[in-house]
Amino acid sequence: MTRQTVMLMGATGTIGRATHAALTAAGHRVISPVRTPQDDMADGFTPDDPAQVLTNTPVDAIISCLASRTGLEAWQVDHALNSRVLKAAIAAKTPRFVLLSAICVQKPRLAFQHAKLAFEAELQAAPLTWSIVRPTAFFKSISGQIDRLRAGKPFLVFGDGQQTACKPISDRDVARFLLRCLDDPALANRILPIGGPGPALTPLDQGRLMFAALGQTPQFKHVPMGVMGALAKGFGALSLMSDRVREKAELARIGHYYASESMLVWDAEQGRYDADATPEFGADLLADYYAELAASGGAPELGAHRVFKSKAGARRA
Repeated sequence: MTRQTVMLMGATGTIGRATHAALTAAGHRVISPVRTPQDDMADGFTPDDPAQVLTNTPVDAIISCLASRTGLEAWQVDHALNSRVLKAAIAAKTPRFVLLSAICVQKPRLAFQHAKLAFEAELQAAPLTWSIVRPTAFFKSISGQIDRLRAGKPFLVFGDGQQTACKPISDRDVARFLLRCLDDPALANRILPIGGPGPALTPLDQGRLMFAALGQTPQFKHVPMGVMGALAKGFGALSLMSDRVREKAELARIGHYYASESMLVWDAEQGRYDADATPEFGADLLADYYAELAASGGAPELGAHRVFKSKAGARRA
């Protein structure tokens, strides 16, 4: 791999940090403009503005791991901030842009999905080489129930726990794949769905792996699928009351989406999700990740995305 100067956007998130570590380990020079909390709904960056950096410093590629922390700010972050960086890249004649997106945009019903798709379209029309990476479920986002199980509570699943499935992928493997996009011609100008090593796992499978890691006998509580839909409608009816209620309404809609949709490649002709058509990458296994959490007594690091912690196997990808 040729050593490059790479601007990394979203470097403070969990995927961003893993990508920064992978870039550094590979010998690349990394520039990381950082967004502060007060910048989430604005265009500002600190300490370095990306447009100014691109004007003053030749950059071989941009990797964007930018993502909104809640669905309410998706258009400001997933679309507008990425768009601003892209415009600066075009002006600076930066040759390559790698975008971390999400596999769930295949069937968009949520604000953040539409925002991501709008920027994907803008990127595909730009006069540079691009790669759009759409990962499936991240390890951390399907690990939020580990403290419930430590407390002796059952693992919550929607319906029979087998309606959805995913091929979970680790932060480290996502980062490795993003790096491949920097100089692999086969990954250029393509939308790239990617999962971790198979097979596809249902919420029931995930629960069994977590119980095994903790050395406990599996016990499940089945939550009716309609519960999340009712919550979404209820909060939606009250969403004019305050920003906090609007956020809860959006989170309920997100929870309902992930309770009912698989994070696998969608076959539009067959009208179904296709595990076999979902590419696999990397070597990290969810079972090993759960074993590490169990041994350390820790919980998944969700950071500012803790609002997406699942109580029923939902996941944001």
